[in-house]
Amino acid sequence: MSVNWAKSRLLGGRAIGWLERVVDSSIGTRCREGPGSPTESLIRGIFIGIMNDWHNRRTFLKTSSLAAGASALGLLPLNAAETAPAGTRKIKLGLVGCGGRGSWIANLFQQHGGYELHAVADYFPDRADKCGNDLNVDRSRRFSTLSGYKRLIESGVEAVTLEVPPYFFAQHARAAVDAGLHVYMAKPIAADVPGCMAIQKAANAATSKQRCFLVDYQMPTDPANMEVRKKIVAGGLGKISQVSTIGICTGFDDPPWQKNLENRLQELTWVNEIALGCDYIGNFDIHSIDAALWVLGRRPVAAMGASQIARPDPHGDAHDVCSVIYEYADGLVHNHFGQALRNQQSSALTCTIHGQKGFGTLEYWKKVEFRSDESTYRGAVENLYEAGPARNIDTFYRNIIDGHFANDTVARAVDSALTCILGREAAARGTRLTMEQILVENKSLEVNLAGLKT
Repeated sequence: MSVNWAKSRLLGGRAIGWLERVVDSSIGTRCREGPGSPTESLIRGIFIGIMNDWHNRRTFLKTSSLAAGASALGLLPLNAAETAPAGTRKIKLGLVGCGGRGSWIANLFQQHGGYELHAVADYFPDRADKCGNDLNVDRSRRFSTLSGYKRLIESGVEAVTLEVPPYFFAQHARAAVDAGLHVYMAKPIAADVPGCMAIQKAANAATSKQRCFLVDYQMPTDPANMEVRKKIVAGGLGKISQVSTIGICTGFDDPPWQKNLENRLQELTWVNEIALGCDYIGNFDIHSIDAALWVLGRRPVAAMGASQIARPDPHGDAHDVCSVIYEYADGLVHNHFGQALRNQQSSALTCTIHGQKGFGTLEYWKKVEFRSDESTYRGAVENLYEAGPARNIDTFYRNIIDGHFANDTVARAVDSALTCILGREAAARGTRLTMEQILVENKSLEVNLAGLKT
C-alpha cells in the first residue's frame, strides 16, 4: 500500500492539503534521520492524534489504512502484553489478501514477535509483491491469481491469516484446515448460510486436528466493554427489556462494473456486492450486532424490517440503509439501525442493553457506560481498531503454543453472521423471516468469476 493511497483512503478529502505537505516532507526526512528523530516524533504525533480522535470518532471504514501506513512505518508499537517474549518460537505465517487491511494486519503480526511472515498471496501480483517487499518475504513465496492461496498453503506455512472478501473464506479456510494449518480470519465469516455452515464445519475439524481457528472481532477484547458486559450478565440491569444496535459509516466507492469482477475486488469496492461482502449490515454493522449476541449469549429467532439502496449512482446491490427488528425466543426485542452514506454523520458502532433497572452501552469508539439503580460505571475504549487485533493476534499465538484448541470465537461468529443474513433477507424481502426458515432455505450466493486469472 503506497503512502499516497493510504492518505487518500484515510483522510477522505478533509484537511488533506496541510497533512499531505507535512506527511510527505516528514516521511522523506524520517528516512534520512532514522528512528527517534524529532521528525519521527512529529509523524507519530500526527498519526496517533488522527487515530485517537478523527479516526476513532468519524470514519472507521475510511481510516483503516491510516493505521496500516502508521504501522508500516513502525509508528504504533504494541503493548508489551501483546508481544512475544524475546527468543520465543516463531510461527511461520502466510497472509492471504494483501490489500489495505491485510498488509496492515501483517505488520501487527510482525510487531508481535512470535511470527515469521513466510508467504503472501493476493489475486493481484503487484499487491503480493508490494506486501512481500514490505515484509521481506522471499520472491519465491509470493503468489497471485485466484489459486494463489493454494500455493501459499503448500509453501511450508504453519498458519494462515485470511483477509479476503467473505465470499472466499469458506473455500480458503477449508483448504487450510485440510492441510493441517491454524487459521486466523477476519469477519464476517461468510455472506450466505452455506458459507456459515462451512466455516463451522472447518472450525470443528480444526479442533479435532488440534489446530487453532480464531475469528477477529474486536469489541469483546476491550476491557471497558468487558466490564459493562460483566455487570449486565451479573444481573445489574434486572430483566433485560430491549436491545438497540447502531451501525453508521460512510460506505465505499461503488464505480461501474468493467468487463469482469477485477475492479470490484479492489479498494473494498466488493463491500457493495452482497455475495462478496454480506451487505453493509453484515460487513460493518455486524460489530455492534455481535456485541449484542456476546452480552445476551444467544441469537434471535426471527426478524422483520425494511432496507434500500440510498447512495447516489449505485452499481452494486448492497443495501446501505436498513431498519431491522429482531425477536428472541423469550420475546426480547432488538432494534437495529444501519446506514452507510456520506451525509456528514459521525461513524458509530454502538450496542445498548436496556433493563428494568438501568442500561449498559458498549462501544467501538467513545466511552462505554453502565447505569443502574445500584451502580454506575464509565470507561473509555482505547484505540480498539488496532488494540483489538493485537490482542487477538497474541491470543492466537498463545493458543497455538500452549495447545488450546477450543476455538471458542467461532460459534458466536457463525451466529453473528447468520443474524445479519437473517436481518438482511427479512429487510430486503419486506417480510417476517425466522432463523429456521433461512437455515432450511440454505440459499447460496454465487459470484461470476468468469474472466478472472485462475
